[in-house]
Amino acid sequence: MLIQLDSASPTPLWAQLVASLRRSIHDGEVTIGEKLPSAGDLADSLDLNKNTVLRAYRQLRDDGIVELRRGRGATVISGAADDEAEYSVVEAALDRLASAARESSIPMSDLIAGLTVRGIR
Repeated sequence: MLIQLDSASPTPLWAQLVASLRRSIHDGEVTIGEKLPSAGDLADSLDLNKNTVLRAYRQLRDDGIVELRRGRGATVISGAADDEAEYSVVEAALDRLASAARESSIPMSDLIAGLTVRGIR
């Protein structure tokens, strides 16, 4: 599982981590029933604060993607098969948006602001 974070991005690191983990789950790199790395291990490998990883894990829990159990860690309970069609539509739209933004030199902050005013958080 490859996780890339951009510390210069206006998107918080925990949100970038959520997006990266979602993609890994969607792409089948991490499957339903599989445990995610412990928060401490993942924090160490990404040079993050453990609380940043825990916030990402809590968000994934709140979204119904992982189950958190004290002493047992985070286990994936929902994934690619559950929302394949919807996810594919959004991924395709994001690809088009990214391409248009690159071609027009639109900064990430403008994209984030545009999504925010449209109710995406």
